[in-house]
Amino acid sequence: MQERVARHLAMVAFLIEEDPELAHQHALSASRRAGRIPVTRETLAITAYRTGDFALALRELRTYRRLSGLDNHVALMVDCERGLGRPERAIETGLAADASTLDTEQRVHLAIAMSGARLDLGQTQQALFELEIPELNPAKAFSWSSHLFGAYAAVLEDLGRESEAAEWEARSEQAANAVQNLVGAHDELEVFEIYETEYDAVEETDEDFSDDTDAAQDADPTGDADVSKDTGLSQDTDAADEGDDSVGEAILEDSAFADSADESAGNDAEPAVADISIEDEVDELLAEAGIIDSDELSAENQDGNEQEAK
Repeated sequence: MQERVARHLAMVAFLIEEDPELAHQHALSASRRAGRIPVTRETLAITAYRTGDFALALRELRTYRRLSGLDNHVALMVDCERGLGRPERAIETGLAADASTLDTEQRVHLAIAMSGARLDLGQTQQALFELEIPELNPAKAFSWSSHLFGAYAAVLEDLGRESEAAEWEARSEQAANAVQNLVGAHDELEVFEIYETEYDAVEETDEDFSDDTDAAQDADPTGDADVSKDTGLSQDTDAADEGDDSVGEAILEDSAFADSADESAGNDAEPAVADISIEDEVDELLAEAGIIDSDELSAENQDGNEQEAK
């Protein structure tokens, strides 16, 4: 049963924006199976509100508050009272809430809901006062800023202060764009090129791979760019190319292939193996380390030689 309830709640989150009615059906199913779990009643209240069933939403919000001891949806309760045509009850509900227990976003949405209730009663000036809270700061933009600025602009327009209303409407759009740009920047995909190896199987460190790269460079000093491209590991190649013997020796001392690399490095005039490509030499190093299969390597080298002969 728990798994089925979890699936219904997941479907609510998936459908709430595109198909609130279907999301509401999933919320009803979850509530029937786990009615004593606060999150199911909370979810049902939200979907009921989104579908315009304010009576059900208000009832479920009260049940959620009783089960959880939280008052974090008081703004939604105020709006439900307004939706039921009871602005006085809406104001009473808002005034009864302990604002100190709410976070910033919840306080902002409560102020907007209370302002709307004041407008329902024709108390336009009081509606403006409800919105004049510390969060009404045009210098900063948060997820709720656009809604707060827009509500303030609407009340100013009702008061006939059209120039100020236009100014705050522009600020509302500016805040929305700023938040959207920030969210959009976080949504950008960053693509990484990954070189797959059996690294974990042989339990080698990054330094071991760097040593292999240095050994290959000593064998063929002209192939440093190809080695860094094929192995994806070029952190030590610059030091080797510049002829820093002390750096090269320090690296090779820790290498599993230090002996063979030193023999190759001893002949600076000519690579140790003149007729082998950088790619093949790196493959041989990996085969010696047990990273790739030596039999497969021999077969690949034989095929390559035959193609070259043709």
